[in-house]
Amino acid sequence: MGAGHTGSLHVSGDSPIHRLAPEAKLAAVFVFVVAVSITPREAVAMFAIDAAVVVGILALARLGPGLVLRRLAVILPFLGFAVLIPFIAGGEEVDVVGVSVSRDGLWASWNVFAKATIGASASIVLAATTSITELLRGLSALKVPTVVVSILSFMFRYLDVIVDEMRRMRTAMVARAHDPRWLWQAKPIASSAGALFVRTYERGERVHGAMLARGFTGTMPQLDHRRARAGEWMLAAVPPAIAIAAAVVGIVVL
Repeated sequence: MGAGHTGSLHVSGDSPIHRLAPEAKLAAVFVFVVAVSITPREAVAMFAIDAAVVVGILALARLGPGLVLRRLAVILPFLGFAVLIPFIAGGEEVDVVGVSVSRDGLWASWNVFAKATIGASASIVLAATTSITELLRGLSALKVPTVVVSILSFMFRYLDVIVDEMRRMRTAMVARAHDPRWLWQAKPIASSAGALFVRTYERGERVHGAMLARGFTGTMPQLDHRRARAGEWMLAAVPPAIAIAAAVVGIVVL
């Protein structure tokens, strides 16, 4: 991947979180999210600790609350479903503001809200402080299979190309009086989708042939061979260690 391809989610900065080795951040976020996911739903205090850890990391990474809230919008469908759970779940019912709802449903709703918000916030930190190039390098350092890293590399690189192609095709459709917003325009939309598939497939074949002609062997060259130092691993291990301790306390106490 080219060094200049960083992705739209990355936020340039020079915070301690930005400077951490990508493999350390990837491992830390994965373990942190797993620890949060196994925390019992009734352990409200433990979720408060996890949330405080995330807020502290966001501050350390110098990511504003506005940016985080905008990106948290991606979990709104899950939260919308969580709101319905108390009304459709069975079991003992309790009155909330004069409305009878399921007690188990309330706990389930809280479980989805807490874990989705904390986990998504941790992922936002990772995406905002680590470029796509660094993420791929981190995956390689963590011994993720080369073929998986290569697929992800090409997917990220050509996703923007496909989006640009779709934008040009939509402009061409509108110029020909086909408005792709309406149901009766389904036929030109389907034709455009088919043409887009053929174009991207042929582009992929041409790119692959050109890479083979230039000596491509299945792996992209690594321009940065730096590996995480012991101090970086120790710093990255702090948040997941706190989350693991909170999960253990929640499991033992409850």
